[in-house]
Amino acid sequence: MSFIHDDFLLQTDAARRLYHQFAADEPILDYHTHLPPAEIAENRRYRDLAEIWLGGDHYKWRAMRANGVPERYCTGDAEPYEKFLAWARTVPQTLRNPLYHWTHLELARYFGIDELLSEESAPRIWAAANERLASDDLTPRGIFKTFKVRAVCSTDDPVDDLHWHKQIAASDLPTGVFPTFRPDRVLDVDQPDVFNGWIEKLQAAANTSVDSLALLLDALRQRHDFFHEAGCRLSDHGLERCFAADCTEAAAAAIFDKARAGDAATPEQKEQFASYLMHYFGVLDAEKGWTKQLHLGALRNANSRLMAQLGRDVGGDSIADVPQAAPLARYLDRLEQENSLPKTVLYNLNPADNAVFATMIGNFQDGSVAGKIQWGSGWWFLDQWDGMTEQMGMLANQGLLSRFIGMLTDSRSFLSYPRHEYFRRCLCDMLGTDVERGALPDCDDLLGPLIKGVCYGNAREYLGLPE
Repeated sequence: MSFIHDDFLLQTDAARRLYHQFAADEPILDYHTHLPPAEIAENRRYRDLAEIWLGGDHYKWRAMRANGVPERYCTGDAEPYEKFLAWARTVPQTLRNPLYHWTHLELARYFGIDELLSEESAPRIWAAANERLASDDLTPRGIFKTFKVRAVCSTDDPVDDLHWHKQIAASDLPTGVFPTFRPDRVLDVDQPDVFNGWIEKLQAAANTSVDSLALLLDALRQRHDFFHEAGCRLSDHGLERCFAADCTEAAAAAIFDKARAGDAATPEQKEQFASYLMHYFGVLDAEKGWTKQLHLGALRNANSRLMAQLGRDVGGDSIADVPQAAPLARYLDRLEQENSLPKTVLYNLNPADNAVFATMIGNFQDGSVAGKIQWGSGWWFLDQWDGMTEQMGMLANQGLLSRFIGMLTDSRSFLSYPRHEYFRRCLCDMLGTDVERGALPDCDDLLGPLIKGVCYGNAREYLGLPE
């Protein structure tokens, strides 16, 4: 039997029936990605398998480095085929890592290749995949059609002019492509060079001076409005932990002035300023009915040499071990007290926080929207079989799995859509196992709507993206 077959990872008869009957054919709403809008707008054609498969994929780079592969074969100037060979040599060493599953799902679903990747099979796979890359099916438009992707949301800085999003919106692409408002750099008052460089970009984008806190808030509101007009309905913040310190307007203004003058804010001042701005962003999102996403618990750029050499998002990040519960509760409660708590999706990176996040969302449900406060799918280091199973199991124990908005790729790669299939197999295997051990009724009228909702329907209804 092939490694990737129709019943891959489905361990019971009930799981197999549930997956094929209710999950396999559902469309995809990929509501958090890092896909480049320019490549969608231009319907990019990729030169070879290395370009589409290895470019920008820090998951693979981390595995290759761990396997003793020099950097030039990961992010450097090695020839594409040399990079692919380095990856092919690494794949057999990834057994029990989700990369092994993802790799072979991607080969099967995109290229029709039913062969294990290794150094020996690499030449055949390289030739066959590159031949397939010449077809329209493996451009972004073709991939969206093949995988029934109804909508995707990119991740965008408020200073972005959204040129590519406008071009996509004016095209005949049936897949909706929407921006997400991610203003992380405005919090960097402890790094005046970074902060002031970003403020200069904000001034240009908003066509206004930003020389005071009041003008900063006005410019951010203007960009928020601009994103809304472009179809944006989600914001996102990547934070080690939530900011929820007390900060008056006068204190925030003084910290802003200090940073604009080139003086770094102290850690306490950074906490105050970020708390003030995060509250403001919550109010803006609530006013427009947006969904706020909080990605919490990453220790970013831990390897300073790698950061200096290659920049951000190259595989030098890990799980942070920081307290989450108290500041997160305080942040959400402040917005709730003002009736300004938007729909919110919380993502944790540290699995030690699973029970915290699963119970936190229950504190702030208000009956206005089903599942108003969501605990997001297993994220980053947790979007693997065990991590997803534990997240869904804890959510079911502490809340309503039936209202969960499900999977997202969080990816920079157009080859990541089989991760939705992986998630759906995980969901159905979990439910099917419960059916066969008598923990759930063997009732399609109950289980079918739950599965369809988690796979697609809940996200479509919850997010309210433009049609």
